[in-house]
Order: sequence, then C-alpha cells, then structure tokens
Amino acid sequence: MGFLKKTPAGHWRANWREPSGRQRAKTFRTKKEAAAFLADTEASKTRGTYVSPHAGRTLFGDHAREWMATWNTSETTTSRDTSVMRTHVMPRWADWPLAKIDHLSVQQWVTDLGRRRGPHTVSRCYLLLMGVLRSAVRNRLIATNPGEDVKLPKVRRSDTDERIISLADLRALLPVVPPRHRALIATTAGTGLRWGEAIGLRRDAFDLERPALTVIRTVIEVNGHTSFKPFPKSSAGRRTVPIPRWVMPILLDHLDRWPAALNAPVFANEVGAPLRRSMFRRRVWRPSLVRAGLLGTVDADGEGFAAIWTDETGEEHTKTVPTRAAAVALVAEHQAGGLRFHDLRHSYATWLVDDGVPPNMVQRVLGHERSSTTMDLYTRRTDDADRVLDALSDDDDDDQGDDGSADVREPE
Repeated sequence: MGFLKKTPAGHWRANWREPSGRQRAKTFRTKKEAAAFLADTEASKTRGTYVSPHAGRTLFGDHAREWMATWNTSETTTSRDTSVMRTHVMPRWADWPLAKIDHLSVQQWVTDLGRRRGPHTVSRCYLLLMGVLRSAVRNRLIATNPGEDVKLPKVRRSDTDERIISLADLRALLPVVPPRHRALIATTAGTGLRWGEAIGLRRDAFDLERPALTVIRTVIEVNGHTSFKPFPKSSAGRRTVPIPRWVMPILLDHLDRWPAALNAPVFANEVGAPLRRSMFRRRVWRPSLVRAGLLGTVDADGEGFAAIWTDETGEEHTKTVPTRAAAVALVAEHQAGGLRFHDLRHSYATWLVDDGVPPNMVQRVLGHERSSTTMDLYTRRTDDADRVLDALSDDDDDDQGDDGSADVREPE
C-alpha cells in the first residue's frame, strides 16, 4: 500500500510499489494532489491498467526498434516496412519520448506528409506509427494511444486507375516486344498472373496437353536480389489456370528457342536467372509501349527522330536525337504515367467479368481468397458499348472456351 510523506521543502511525496515490486515516488505541490495521484495509482494496479509515470520517458525510436525485431512477416513485407520506417517515420519520431507524443502532433505529421507523399504512402507510414504506439500501450509504457482517430488523406482515383489493355492494344504491343520477353507478356495477359508468379514459372508448372499452368511457387525481390519462394502469396494463390489458345503458339515458340533448365525459370534473363521487376520495366516494358504507340510519341524528322513526352505537370517536351532507339529511350524514361505490367492482370479480370464468367471462377483463377477483392480491386468496366449489344443479341456464338474461361483471340 502506498503512503504520503512531507518533504523538507514543504512539498508532498507519493510513495508506492509497482506490480514488479519496485519502489517509486513522485513529488507534488500539495497533499491533495499527492493523495489523488496515489489513489488513482493504487486503483490502476487493482484494475491491471497500471502504467508507470516514468515509462513514457522511453524514446519512440528505442521501442520501435524492439517492436520491429518481433516482426513475423514475409521477407518482402519486412523489407518494404523497414524502408518506410527508416525514410518517413523514424526521422520525425525517433527522439520523441513516448509520453510526449500527442494526438495533435500525430495529426500535424500526417497532414504535412500528405502534402508531399501520396495517400497510400501516408497510410503505410501511419499504420507503422500506430503499430509502435499500440505496442507501447500493451507494454504499459503509455496509458492511451495518441494516434487514434487521426484523419488520413483520402485515396482519390487517378486517370491511371482505370487503364485496361484492350485487345487492339495487345495486338499492337506484342509484335514490338523483344522476342525473348514476348511470351512472358502474352502468358501474363492470358492468365492474369502476378509478376512474381509469372517469372517464377518453371517447366513443371505447364501442362501443354490441357493446356494449363499451375501456380506452384513465386519469385520475390528484396534489395535488388531475387529468390524463389516455394509457395505463392496465399493458400488461394496455388491454383491451375487455363492457357488461352492464342497464347500457345507464342509460348511453344519461346520454349523451343529458349529451353530452360529443370530448376530455372522459363521466363529468365540472358544468364538464366529470374528477371528483376524494375529492370524489366525500364528496359523492356516501357520501351515496348513507346514502340507500340501506347506511350508518348516518336516522330521522324529531317534531323533525326523527335521524342515527344508529357511530364507529371502536363507540360509537353520535345527533343530531337539521331536514332529512333534513343528517342524511344527518352520517352520511356520521361513520359508520365502509362500502362503498368500489373495492368495485364487488371485487364484479364475485366475481360472475364465483362464476358460473363461467374465471379467465383474469376476469383479462383486470380488466386484471391475473397470474391470481394476480385470485384472491388481488380475489375474495371470497359467503355466498349458493343459488349453490351453483343450480350443482348440473339447470336448463340460466344467467345468462351469449353472450360468456361474467356477465349482471348490471338493478336494479329
């Protein structure tokens, strides 16, 4: 039981023992203040909600590092969150005592961050901050979480959120993709695989007689290094997906020209290793979009080739260079926006939904655990009004295969 004692200076000291048995004391100006504090402290000990008034002196950075050491997440998630903590969270909060962090300070930080970063980045930073603060509450370092009820910036739809690769775009794109990577893009467009699933395909994943492929493993990339993970993203990610007829000639040609070793990826780089996403985007994907007329503009003129692109502010730029390849590289590097490789997956889901494939089947071939994910995040409505008219016509000839999956016609 605690007790009060008057100090030589005329103040009053509240003395108590923590649940651990450690003796504590705190001095107040009046006996009334000391008595009230002591009564509240003893009550909190009884309720099991006791928090030491000295625990809040722990620095945010010290507790954050202890909390991060307990993470039990995948390698890619750990790498991403460590980078976010180091870049955005720690610079602001590392030297703050936990007890000094208040709701207003957190809201000001979120608001300021929202002026410089996108809503998704702000949301990730806030979630990591909240993780540290929740841990501090659970470990009795602070009594309440000052980060609760903070208003985050809204996620607004941008013009890139609705990008669907039409069949016409695909017909224009595939012929200008470097031959070594053409089958990767065709297979992904025809099966809706994630990037890591597509580049993780080995020969044992293909059943060319059905024809179909099975997602068995995936490739992860951490700090520029790739490695195989012997299972997909989730339990639903392990699945069998039919391969459309138009993909088969492209795939068979690839397997014939670039046969892969038993344990090597089918869609590999020049040395047989898994492709790196950022390098593929820079060297293959975006230049192919430029050559297909889907990103920026390259025009021949009397002095060479004019590279024309628009930056993120909407300002148009033009630069003339001696070769078409140099112009393509300029546009690929500087043009804002553009189709993403992941849009192949979005487009695949949309084609299936628009062609009337049941949502549960779309969910299964996409590898989602919940159909709501499929319908809310990965399907977009196309603007092709002819699809509506075709659906209402009396023509019995449809474009679906025997297995119920959408048959994407071969690009010409």
